[in-house]
Amino acid sequence: MTRVVFLLVPQLHLLDLAGPAQVFSTAADHGLDYAVSYVAAREDVTTAQGLPLRAATDWPDLGPADLLLVPGWRSPATAGGPRLTEAQAAQVVAHHERGGTVGSVCSGAFALGQAGLLAGRRCTTHHELQDELARRHPEAAVLRDRLFVVDDRVVTSAGIASGIDLALHLVAARHGPAAAARVARGMVVYARRSGDAAQDSAMLRHRSHLSDAVHHVQDLIDVRFAEPLRLADLAAAAGVSERTLTRRFVDATGMTPLRYQSVLRLERAEHLIAQGSPTESAARAVGFGDARMLRRLRAGAR
Repeated sequence: MTRVVFLLVPQLHLLDLAGPAQVFSTAADHGLDYAVSYVAAREDVTTAQGLPLRAATDWPDLGPADLLLVPGWRSPATAGGPRLTEAQAAQVVAHHERGGTVGSVCSGAFALGQAGLLAGRRCTTHHELQDELARRHPEAAVLRDRLFVVDDRVVTSAGIASGIDLALHLVAARHGPAAAARVARGMVVYARRSGDAAQDSAMLRHRSHLSDAVHHVQDLIDVRFAEPLRLADLAAAAGVSERTLTRRFVDATGMTPLRYQSVLRLERAEHLIAQGSPTESAARAVGFGDARMLRRLRAGAR
């Protein structure tokens, strides 16, 4: 069980909270082992949008596998001011020191700065607050034009809807991109990936269509792209003929099912190579018999 704890501060933005909370809740609906909870200094929490919230005041026991996230708040003139109590700041630091991951959405980055977790780390926040964050925390490297930044189990995001991107990234990092793609599809969002990775993935880039049969086949390919897949088997799973599946797949994605599989293999192989894997090892890991086909695909993609 992975606990995801949201630390709520007064005047928080609803979407800063609701977006990532929905990601982890949807992930749990898909069978991933997440439990979401909310803590605050007081039980009643005001929001920037006027909807009152109720949170626990007692902290759950957190382990290294658990996540602690701080949503942002509305207060442009005092965004950088202290928002956490001393006890809350200590809890944030203690969780990170135990090996846990700590994250923020939008101005929540200032809370991580208050806790001393931005010193010597790369981070980001909403574009309207980046100058203020850099001024208040000169020891941090504030990166601009990023949806989110990951640095030594401290993850910060640009704000508002980008909290969804951050949460999907965390799901992908723990369970793989196919799991994140299923969650994104369940939420009907077009997810983007940022930081050092590509800003979008093939699994998500070709999902903006309404064909249930094609989505179903994509689900199968996403999970089994490293295996040999027969068009006849994919068509049977979709309940259509091979010709019908190919036509619908091309209409929906611009490519055939097997071409889609090759794109997924290439994207995963590029990631492995970027992480230091030899080309031959990366080729075999994604289902190619040797590196020759991978080299041809890489050359054709350039």
